[in-house]
Amino acid sequence: MRSNISEMNKYNGDHNKFDMNKSLLQLIVKISDTKSFTKAGQELNMTQPAVSRAVTALEAELGVTLLTRNRRLGVKLTDVGERVVQIFRKILNEYEKINQEIALEKGLETGIVRIGAFPVASAYFLPKIISHIAKQYPNIEFTIFEGTNAEIKEWIELGRIDVGFIVSTNDELPTFPLLREEMFAVLAADHPLSKKDVIQASDLKHDYLIICKSGFEPPVLEWFERSNQEPQVKYVLHNNTTALNMVKEGMGIAIMSELSLSNIPNNIVIRKLEPQGYRDIHVATLSTEDASIAVKHFIHTTLDLFPQRESH
Repeated sequence: MRSNISEMNKYNGDHNKFDMNKSLLQLIVKISDTKSFTKAGQELNMTQPAVSRAVTALEAELGVTLLTRNRRLGVKLTDVGERVVQIFRKILNEYEKINQEIALEKGLETGIVRIGAFPVASAYFLPKIISHIAKQYPNIEFTIFEGTNAEIKEWIELGRIDVGFIVSTNDELPTFPLLREEMFAVLAADHPLSKKDVIQASDLKHDYLIICKSGFEPPVLEWFERSNQEPQVKYVLHNNTTALNMVKEGMGIAIMSELSLSNIPNNIVIRKLEPQGYRDIHVATLSTEDASIAVKHFIHTTLDLFPQRESH
């Protein structure tokens, strides 16, 4: 359905008041997310000229620049644009909560849940959770964003997602523990350390470390810190499979968790760590009190299906 962007009312005397509808809020937020007028227009069924006119009219009405355009870098929010978009996200979230309350009163369960997760969490948790909710509430929609641990936390704080799976490191975000995973050293089978049953941080002082940003970076670095050792981080990757293949080729050693080691290539061995290393996976949200009905359903279902435990 085409989103109609209405003209904003003129300033009202000295009060600098302005009116904007939900579609305009959605447009500015969408431009912020896609960093493109064209992509935002496509997702909202608007032409690029219509998007430009709406943004120009809004900026003229406010008397400030919200967005800067650069052919190479795309669209970027100004400082005031960043602050305004955060408010727009909160307003749109309130719209969503109103729609869900109305649907609930009518006996319908509906809503949208925006989820952030690193790849292993997506594969392990989300299929079971979403399948379970879909059977009970088929009208609830899900949007999934995959990213690094730092990105997911930032998305939660900025309101871009409603809930995220993160590796907790004493965050200020409200979190619920799901799983404690043991971590292991991953080595090529012909590596000299493969003869040892247990690997200590001091054993790795002459080896390059291959580290994955998909939920491993914080606990791995903390493990080295506990042992008063400085790792030689040579490669920082986003893909676990790439990391395993690099280990196989003798390019370094990785430290990974049990869920990431279900499909180990040939000529790779895993060894326990001393002291033992763990990563704690939590589900996080900006506020449990202010969360929509659909988001609360998601969190409750997640905790029911995955009561806190340790991997074995």
